Amino acid sequence: MPPPQCPAAHGPGGVTRLYGPEAESNPMGLYERLRKEHGQVAPVLLHGDLPAWLVLGYRENLDVARTPSRFSRDARLWRESREGRLTPEHPLAPIATWQPICVFADGQQHERWRGAVNDSIARFDKRGIRRYVTRFSNELVDRFCRSGRTDLVHQFAEQLPMMAMTQLLGMPEAYSPELVNAARDMIKGTETAVSSNEFVLETLRKLVARKHVEPGADFTSWLLEHPSGLTDDEVMQHLRLVLIAAYETTANLIANTLKMVLTDVRFRASLAGGHMTLPDAVEQVLWDEPPFITILGRWATQDTELAGQHIKQGDALVLGLAAANMDTVVRPDPDAPIHGNRSHLAFSGGQHECPGQDVGRAIADTGIDALLLRLPDLTLAVEESELRYSSALMSRHLLELPVKFTPRAPAPPEDARDAGPAEPDRVAQPVQPVATPAPPAHAPAPRGSWSWWRSLRSWLRRG
Repeated sequence: MPPPQCPAAHGPGGVTRLYGPEAESNPMGLYERLRKEHGQVAPVLLHGDLPAWLVLGYRENLDVARTPSRFSRDARLWRESREGRLTPEHPLAPIATWQPICVFADGQQHERWRGAVNDSIARFDKRGIRRYVTRFSNELVDRFCRSGRTDLVHQFAEQLPMMAMTQLLGMPEAYSPELVNAARDMIKGTETAVSSNEFVLETLRKLVARKHVEPGADFTSWLLEHPSGLTDDEVMQHLRLVLIAAYETTANLIANTLKMVLTDVRFRASLAGGHMTLPDAVEQVLWDEPPFITILGRWATQDTELAGQHIKQGDALVLGLAAANMDTVVRPDPDAPIHGNRSHLAFSGGQHECPGQDVGRAIADTGIDALLLRLPDLTLAVEESELRYSSALMSRHLLELPVKFTPRAPAPPEDARDAGPAEPDRVAQPVQPVATPAPPAHAPAPRGSWSWWRSLRSWLRRG
């Protein structure tokens, strides 16, 4: 990591950049430095040195999220956009240019679009979602279970959410590595983000056209038939929003939770002792390593003040979700476990709080449950210090999670197809490993061992 005063980390006027080596290698360290220098709201520069404010405090984030009269979601207010500095080719254009979707609206327009999304999400059958996720998890495990080693990021965490979301959106045949790569590329704000956005949009245009002819029991069809009368473009844009946001957040949540249970002794002990359920574990990760570390954005509707900083009309604000979750105002002891507490800002807050967060939770805890039932002796195959991350403006994700386990045969096709956590007697059972001598009573449990997993299933089941 470059030293704090490295020129690459600062732009005009010495303002800190939220991109570049320091921001990408250690974003949490950067946030804490900014908090010490500026307080709970800090001036920063986005890609291309576009000025913005990073909101670091928990209370300040809630204030911004809950006060649309001062801080709007309408991106057309952004001064940089109005004055032509946010060009269509800018890396942030796909996520910061106004679009006809609920995240860029307030008031009645927001209620119309958000109502259609909420009503359609409410029609999902959670038992059905869990059955799909368990089936897809078993299919993924079947691809690598004979080898005894795999990378759980590329072979599991990055695959499962897109498999689940394409099924829920009514487009399972469109699932492909290209769609996964395009979805992640857009969030990163890379030089290819614009072309990735076009690939996703073209895929969704075809889906909307087909669902007019062949409707089904899926999210796309429900949006098209909703009483709010969404246009095809509005439906397509909301499909893109749900697909991208749900994919990135859930992939990161799965990877971070798996990493935590494989590396954190206290975390694992809480699970082993029955003091924490798997859904509780997921919630703890949402506090410590939220899937989105920031969200751009809000735009000031008027000159105002926030945490002592003078915000001008048209200024952009970046919600610092990860920084807010570590604010001592809400977490005096960041190392203390927070069981059953959902007051984190991992899914933002206010009127624009993520509407699909419970679907993401269901995909994550069901998928991890299915994985660990099949491979109960998973252990990390490298030292924790060797794990690497990649950070962008909005997200920080684990690049690899190498693991090893006892090689196993794939599950019988009928078990992999029908298994579902809502029907425990049909869950695919792991092939038992060859028995080994029991360790002495005083010996510590193997690092990252999950051999005790099946005995905890009664605690690890929810809904």
